[in-house]
Amino acid sequence: MLARIDLRGSALPGPGELAHLLPRAATDIDSVLATVRPICEDVRLRGAQAVREITARLDGVDREDFAVPQPALDEALAGIDPTLRAALEESIARVRKVHADQRRTDVTTDVVPGGTVTERWVPVRRVGLYVPGGLAPLLSSVVMNVVPAQIAGVQSIAVATPPQRDHGGLPDPGVLAACALLGVTEVYAVGGAQAIAVLGYGAGSCEPVDLVTGPGNVYTTAAKRLLRGLIGIDSEAGPTEVAVLADDTADPVHVAADLISQAEHDPLAGAVLVTTSEQLADAVVDRLPGQVAATKHSDRITTALGGSQSGIVLVDDLDAGLAVVDAYAAEHLEIQTRDAREVAMRVRNAGAVFVGPWSPVSLGDYAAGSNHVLPTGGCARHSSGLSVQTFLRGVHVVEYDEQALAEVAGHIDALANAEDLPAHAAAVRARQPAS
Repeated sequence: MLARIDLRGSALPGPGELAHLLPRAATDIDSVLATVRPICEDVRLRGAQAVREITARLDGVDREDFAVPQPALDEALAGIDPTLRAALEESIARVRKVHADQRRTDVTTDVVPGGTVTERWVPVRRVGLYVPGGLAPLLSSVVMNVVPAQIAGVQSIAVATPPQRDHGGLPDPGVLAACALLGVTEVYAVGGAQAIAVLGYGAGSCEPVDLVTGPGNVYTTAAKRLLRGLIGIDSEAGPTEVAVLADDTADPVHVAADLISQAEHDPLAGAVLVTTSEQLADAVVDRLPGQVAATKHSDRITTALGGSQSGIVLVDDLDAGLAVVDAYAAEHLEIQTRDAREVAMRVRNAGAVFVGPWSPVSLGDYAAGSNHVLPTGGCARHSSGLSVQTFLRGVHVVEYDEQALAEVAGHIDALANAEDLPAHAAAVRARQPAS
């Protein structure tokens, strides 16, 4: 079920070459741009009518107004199972606790007497948060998107999530209940590329946003790429992925379960075991068939684990294992080794790191307090997951008095002349008293 790559017995290649040797889901966003572009352009030109027609064609739902009415939100919250409501409330509380510590404060630096630079942290005014609803209605993604935006101080929040034929053209009731529980009243029953276009251009009662965040399929991601610049985006998310770095102390039942849980998301999901122990690899492979057969989505999981994006990588030691997982830069990385925390603190590239046998990725998906909107496809080498910072902009406020400007005028003159920009220097000299 899982292909093997044996990197033992010789020096590892450099990070770039190593990354190309490792399993990875292929995401060709360019290949769907030709499909997505006319959808976005249609929404831009014809607004709500285009959204209605596209939604009827792609989702089989025909609603005159894609805005979710407030009574539907209230009804979803009133009808939610009490156990699920309690779970959502606990998730919200934990995510709020973690993200509250991410708040930024303004800092003023006294550069010289009479000269200061203040860095202000200003929230984005209006954001659009996308919540997927394809293979699974991700109500937990409502929590992960909304909470950091609220803590950042975003004034206006709109949520877009696909309509469901089984629910009268409204989104999944759990998603609506999560929105209501968080106090989000502006929700739109629209999915895919057309949802990003609605948020970016505005349509119907939805005013344009400044930033769009949240995961989605390749069509959603392509739309985010097309509209980037008009709007800010958090990332271009690809298929989800997990890497597990394990030695001979790891429990093969745990490892197999964690690979399966990530493969459950999508047939394109990546699940990679990096281990120093061939015995552990064999034990995990032995346990996979039985554990997969016992799951609801066994066909989807079997496809993901058998695909080129998943596999087992054998390494000589943990140093080599760390080099491999850093080259892979997983969205989710589990460390199941001796001294797991010490090993985890040596990791450079990962969206989130889960330490030891009692911190599975599933915990982070729902109730660790961390955020589960994370960089995929190796982007953890340069990007972070969703946080309060995603919704803030740093603005420098520069304030110099006359004396402080006069003292640095000579340096500005020299630099401006070196760049052949004499008017820059002249703008400073114009403020100096005539000699």
